[in-house]
Amino acid sequence: MLTRLIYGGRLSLFMGLVPVINALVIGGSLGILAGYVGGAVNTGIMRTLEVFFAFPSVLLAIALSGALGAGIGNTILSLTIVFLAPIARVAEAVTTQIRSLDYIEAARASGAGALSVIRVHVLRVVLGPIFIYASSLISVSIIIASGLSFLGLGVKPPEPEWGFMLNTLRAAIYTSPINATLPGVMIFLTSICFNLVSDGLRAAMDVKE
Repeated sequence: MLTRLIYGGRLSLFMGLVPVINALVIGGSLGILAGYVGGAVNTGIMRTLEVFFAFPSVLLAIALSGALGAGIGNTILSLTIVFLAPIARVAEAVTTQIRSLDYIEAARASGAGALSVIRVHVLRVVLGPIFIYASSLISVSIIIASGLSFLGLGVKPPEPEWGFMLNTLRAAIYTSPINATLPGVMIFLTSICFNLVSDGLRAAMDVKE
């Protein structure tokens, strides 16, 4: 049981981290582009992504996984789509706040191109808030991925994963309750740890100041 918990934790962490990283790169890029350019580009990107806000994250993940089928790759793709819109919104909001500041205008007036301004002046301000917000989504990603596996929409047998282990141990809840609840305890503790890491990053980077 201990071996399966440790080995399954590797897969649970992988399915929690990779979708957030993918959404951070794709959604962050779209949000920064929308916030910096503004106008019709902003409207087109943000209105398209806001369609996903019409559905709760869990239901959207279940619907996407059900349509794509079970499997690690499909689960990662589903969760990446789920997290795209919120990360893009944060990136767009922060970029919109700073795009009209004096040092950005000075960089434009000096003849710097849009990519140069974004790379040198915008990213160093925007990456902090985006990264901190994305770190807070890791625990959510782990929980949703485990829930999909519990429902049979995530990993396939015989891969050990905490959510799938909860599903297979349901029959032992009355005969061996400790073993049946251990995967859930690991999911809970890991989620708490990532939330604490996110709070620590927020305090260390002092986003408000």
